[in-house]
Amino acid sequence: MFAVIKTGGKQYKVAKDDVIVIEKLEGEAGAAVSFDSVLMVGEGAETKAGAPFVEGASVAAEVVEQTRGDKVLIFKKKRRKNHRRLNGHRQDLTVVRITDILTDGKKAAAKAKKAAPKADEDTGATDKGADKGAKAKADDAPAKEAPAKKATAKKATAKKAATKKTAAKKTAAKKKED
Repeated sequence: MFAVIKTGGKQYKVAKDDVIVIEKLEGEAGAAVSFDSVLMVGEGAETKAGAPFVEGASVAAEVVEQTRGDKVLIFKKKRRKNHRRLNGHRQDLTVVRITDILTDGKKAAAKAKKAAPKADEDTGATDKGADKGAKAKADDAPAKEAPAKKATAKKATAKKAATKKTAAKKTAAKKKED
């Protein structure tokens, strides 16, 4: 089954498990996205075109990553005027994987989140959490800070030495001129 969707001012022909690069969409990697602007849905000889959109059709997708396109150079020149401008542009893009093509007003199944480990009733800690709890208590203790070093004195002496060197060079240049 395929579908033609409209997003970012462009049209894309997609099928299940296709990975496409589209204009930037909001969402982190792994977020679910739904495209409701479906222009055509079909499988083989059975195609259904919308006017302008197919009623009750949607495409579910998952954001793979947020990326940027190749640099495009914009060069402007006015002849005989010594006027040249060079600019660059990189378009923000989103890579998505099509997970499902839905028809007849069906909704995409929400992703099941990983279940957190259950807490023990008496201690209130999890299996792995008990070890982490001991480490967390040790980390909560205030850390001893090392005494601050006097870096300002070194900077001042370095500046004085630099000024002496430049003065010495100038006087040597004057002697050579004589």
